Parts: sequence; C-alpha cells; structure tokens
Amino acid sequence: MVIALWQKVSGMQEQLARQSADALAQSAEARTLARQASETVRDAAAKVALNETRVAELTLQRSQLEELMQSLSRSRDENLVVDIDSAIRLGLQQAQVTGNVEPLLAALKAGEQRVARSSQPRLAPLQRALARDADRIQATSTGNIADALHKLDDLMRLVDDIPTLNAVATQTGTPLWGADPLPADAPWWQRMLASVRQELRSLVRVGRVDKPEAVLVSPEHVFFLRENLKLKLLNVRLSLLSRQVDSARNELASVTTALNRYFDPRSRRTQSAATLLQQLQAQVKESAAPNVDETLAALSTAAAGR
Repeated sequence: MVIALWQKVSGMQEQLARQSADALAQSAEARTLARQASETVRDAAAKVALNETRVAELTLQRSQLEELMQSLSRSRDENLVVDIDSAIRLGLQQAQVTGNVEPLLAALKAGEQRVARSSQPRLAPLQRALARDADRIQATSTGNIADALHKLDDLMRLVDDIPTLNAVATQTGTPLWGADPLPADAPWWQRMLASVRQELRSLVRVGRVDKPEAVLVSPEHVFFLRENLKLKLLNVRLSLLSRQVDSARNELASVTTALNRYFDPRSRRTQSAATLLQQLQAQVKESAAPNVDETLAALSTAAAGR
C-alpha cells in the first residue's frame, strides 16, 4: 500500500509539474500577447490622435474655405448690386432731364437679367422689383404714346379737308339787298327776272374781317400752309417717339395758332381738329419723373446684406 501510495503521489507530482510548466508557458505567452496588445493600443492611440489632428486641420481649412467663398460671393453680389444701382440712377437722371425713359427701361431689364444669371436667392426680391418697375414704366409710356400717335393720324387726315377763311364757299355775310316780293300770279318772265336779279345781288356780301392776313392768302399759299401743318404734325410725332415733351408741346402750340388764324372756326372739321389738338396738349403735358422707388428700396436692402 505504501508503494502504491508513493507511485500515486509521484504521478500526481509529475502531473502538477506538467500543469505548472504549461501554466508558466501560457503565462509567458499571455504576457507576450499583452505586450503586443499594449503596443497595438499605443499605435492605435497615436494614429487616432494623428487622425484627430488631421480632422481638426481639415475642419479649420473647410471653415476658412467657406468663409472665403462667402466673402467672394458677398463681394460679387455687392459689386453686382453697385453696378445695377449706378446704371439705374444714371437712367433715372437721363429720364428726368430728357424725358426719355428708354435708357431707364434698358437699365432695369439688364439688371433683371444679371440678377437672374447670378442665381442668388438673396437677390430674388430685387429681381421682382426690377421686373415690376420695368413693366409699369413701359405700360405707361407705351399707352400714352400710342393714343397720341392715333390722334396725330386723325389730324393728318383732317388737314386737307379743313376749310380756310379765304374760301368763298365758307364766307357768310348779310346780303345788301333783300329779295323783292312777287305776287302769286306774277308771270314767268317776271319770276325769272327776279331770280336773276337776286343771284346778281348775292354776289355782293357784307362780312366782318377780323384776320385780313388769313383772307388775303392766295390759293397757292393755302397748299403750302396745309403742307406746313403736316410737317409740324410730323415733328410732333418724332418728338413723341423720342420723348421730347417740350418740343412736342411747342409744335402743338404752333399748329393751334395756325389753325385758329387761317382756318374757318365755324366748320365742323375745324372744330374736330381743335378738339383733337386740345386732347393732344392734355396728353403731352409735362409728366412726372418715372418712379422706381421699389427698385431703389430693394437695392438698399440687398446692399445692406439683408
């Protein structure tokens, strides 16, 4: 039994020795793995720190780039707003001085196109204001000019038909002699003689001549008088198309003076022409300067960066 116990104890010692050796080997291997893991963690931490540094640098560069782009965008928008404002103010000054709104309309339309090409949502209110002002000014100027040109065409057609003061058919007066009363049973030759006598007496008329220079105008001069009126009306047309309001008003006043001086005021055609001239003078009166306050307000808002 002692020998058996000793053998059993010896086997247990050998097994414990083997297990201890295995445990030592595993412990050494675990230490090696732990050291490798620690080195790996240190490397990973260094890489993470490096990546974080690079991410921070990229974030800073991105923020700087965004600020630079925003600065460039603001600078471009500011330059665009300044250019449009200068062009519109110049066109407004020309319209106030010359009465011609075409440069102002061109500046408004060009500004609208430039804002549309910029594709900036911040400038959308400016684009709408430019479009509204351009449409309003164009509609106002076009409607007045079209109506005035139509009246000028009517006057041009009336010039050849207006009777002059020196036309015999238009002169009215009081005969020097009245018709002789005839009995109802008067013979035919007596009635014929009275008719001839009455016709001869009607050749002489008495009338008041207020404007002798108009009555003494020769038929040849009447032709040139009518042509002169037509030329004056053509000058009025050209002045209206070029927006020269003062020149058109002066020409209309000259036409009115000639109409009152040389043409018969009792004729319906003369009265119609005078009515048309009065309407034209009312339409061609000095109009107020074009209003672009909405566009100027939108430009101020855009320049302030709001």
